Amino acid sequence: MIVLWVALGGGIGAAARYGVNVWSGRVLGTEFPWHTLIVNVVGCFIMGLLTGLMAQKLNLSPEARAFLTTGILGGFTTFSAFSLDVVLLVERKAMLAAGAYVAASVLLSIAAVFAGLHLMRTLAP
Repeated sequence: MIVLWVALGGGIGAAARYGVNVWSGRVLGTEFPWHTLIVNVVGCFIMGLLTGLMAQKLNLSPEARAFLTTGILGGFTTFSAFSLDVVLLVERKAMLAAGAYVAASVLLSIAAVFAGLHLMRTLAP
């Protein structure tokens, strides 16, 4: 049942992301990736709010937690989950691990995009 809640939330988050993409393109232009920056920052802010609320004030079911975080925020931006992982490592005083995780995530993810593009351009010129 949790998977269905995650899927529903993911659809909502993806639709919201698309809305931000369209809006930011019209209002801010497309020369800079404003859309990605906006969803990442907003998603991370909401992840912070939600996790704080769920830890201290809200007693939500596992389904509701998954719907909100993995579903909606995961569909809106996966950067929010990455940022939460970094915060958890920092709060555990695992600074070296946090730094390594940030560097590896950013550098390897960018390298993976280049590799995927290169592979597709090679296989399907």
